[in-house]
Amino acid sequence: MTPTKAPSADEQLIASPASGVSDSPPDLRFLHYNDVYHVEAGSREPVGGYARFQTLVNYYRDNERFEGQPKVLTFFSGDAFNPSIESSITKGKHMVPVLNNIGTDVSCVGNHDLDFGVRQYRYLTAKCNFPWLLANVLDPALGEGVPLGNAQKTVMLTASNGVKVGVIGLAEREWLDTINSLPPDIIYKSASATAKELIPGLKEQGAEIIVCVSHQREPNDNKLAANTGGDLIDIILGGHDHYYNYSHVNGTHVLRSGTDFKQLSHVEAWRKPEGKGWDFKITRRDIVSSIPEDPTALALVDEQTQDIRKRLDKPIGYTAAPLDARFTTVRTRESNIGNFVCDLMRYYYNADCCIMAAGTIRGDQIYPPGVLKLRDIVNCFPFEDPVVVLKVTGKAIFGALENGVSNYPALEGRFPQVSNISFEADYSKPPRSRIGNVLVNDEPIDMEREYVLATRGYMGRGKDGYTSLLIEEEGGVAKEIVSEENGVLISTILRQYFMSLKVLGRWKRMGPSMNNRFTSIQTNLEKNHKHNFHDASPTSPTTAGPPQPPSVDRVVRDTAHQTEGDEEDPDADEDEDDGPMYDDSVPIRFNERQKEVVRKVMRKWWRLAGLKNSPNACDELETKEFQVNWTKAIAPRLEGRIKEIGGGFGDKA
Repeated sequence: MTPTKAPSADEQLIASPASGVSDSPPDLRFLHYNDVYHVEAGSREPVGGYARFQTLVNYYRDNERFEGQPKVLTFFSGDAFNPSIESSITKGKHMVPVLNNIGTDVSCVGNHDLDFGVRQYRYLTAKCNFPWLLANVLDPALGEGVPLGNAQKTVMLTASNGVKVGVIGLAEREWLDTINSLPPDIIYKSASATAKELIPGLKEQGAEIIVCVSHQREPNDNKLAANTGGDLIDIILGGHDHYYNYSHVNGTHVLRSGTDFKQLSHVEAWRKPEGKGWDFKITRRDIVSSIPEDPTALALVDEQTQDIRKRLDKPIGYTAAPLDARFTTVRTRESNIGNFVCDLMRYYYNADCCIMAAGTIRGDQIYPPGVLKLRDIVNCFPFEDPVVVLKVTGKAIFGALENGVSNYPALEGRFPQVSNISFEADYSKPPRSRIGNVLVNDEPIDMEREYVLATRGYMGRGKDGYTSLLIEEEGGVAKEIVSEENGVLISTILRQYFMSLKVLGRWKRMGPSMNNRFTSIQTNLEKNHKHNFHDASPTSPTTAGPPQPPSVDRVVRDTAHQTEGDEEDPDADEDEDDGPMYDDSVPIRFNERQKEVVRKVMRKWWRLAGLKNSPNACDELETKEFQVNWTKAIAPRLEGRIKEIGGGFGDKA
């Protein structure tokens, strides 16, 4: 029976056991969910949200309807610690009590669970009350045959009625390419081969049923079922895809249970009469608004969101240049904040170039030189479609640029901000024929060549007229390298980057691989957006002497002395209220020459940003604004990437 099209609070039968089997109580009961990110409910049905989800979990665990039946075992198939606005602030920590309170018994490692680095993953999973499994991705640095992040390969669960349930965790090769930083020399083993190697051992230990929790695409789950057969794996509980689906392949049941607390599966299992194999009854539940919210879960959500709101006011970075995020700028011309974020997206994914629709930038203000708070980043980049990486032709890029300037001078969000691309826009010409002299990596664009492009998932779905970037899955021709499910939010990338710049507040659990990655990103960004670093005041209480940016060797040495999986809070040096992160109470004195340099810089920026007639649009730098001893300061600039010809705003100034 297929589920109804409209989300419903009713149970929806997905798979039925053989006739007559379900007349007796089941021998086992499972709950399954996967890919959850937001604890708060959404606005569209099914609204999801942890509080309503917990209500249904409690129902299947405690309702008198199930009295006398075995207690449910709860399986999670990975992806909880990222991406979401919440995780960009907590680095996944907000999900730990949620997963624990649900009563999760076992989880597979998802690719996004590693977005903040292996060390952060180890910190988070050490707080979980259940094991994380990953049998076929190995890290030789941890020992021969040891899985990535010290995950377990298999686990044996015992149901309340004594039935032994053998569980194995498997992942696909493809998601390794989506993880931001991995230890070197990672070994991937075939999921099917690993299952054939390990499952006999589970059966020797007394496993009466074999469950695979996986984090791989549906075709790969089906392939695993086809290669292993019903005699090896009884049911695959999958994740990674963000939709609900069930199939039966070669005697193995394959299930994925939606996403984001919007769906839940209740699975009942009976031994087949002949004693070989299992019959399953699978019921889908949609988490709709008519389901009441569990009070305890709701209190936890309120507590977490309150803490998140407090963290939003924490300083995260420092800019030595005004960041122009006004709609009148980003939607009509090159912007320094557009240049900076596009460059960061490109270097983060090692792409050839980047195009970002200016509507991505929602600040609509000039952020003056000085401290940037986390709230600034989240408010300026609030969208929750991740960065994607596409392989597209030069012709597609050209078409995207034509689309981007087609409605100029209207303040449309489609206007393109770019990286490693420069072009001329002749606004005296009709739409779709305005673009000329396009360069990619300082070379004329090759219409037939394929380029690796970083952009927003929104644009990969052809939104805002970007049909030339439409991915194959949506009916276009662009080839996905990093999909939306595997991408990272812009707000998360920005937070990770600013963490990498910190001098006094070192991101403790960054780890060598994350540090090396962001050192490379910093080096690349310095080519266009010079970092500033100023010696601290000798009397500053935040440092015993002029601090220096930490070297790669020092960070590697420091992190090597930290125990894998220890319980030291990785946020302790940046989020706890243990004193000021920076000190602006000490008067700083500049000589007249230095002051004049500062004023010239500001006047030049006003002119380039079109502010020469609006000197009050941004506060002039005071001398104390240049005193920052807890981080490197960014200084994004304009570079002439977008040249206006004929009819542009620049001609009217």
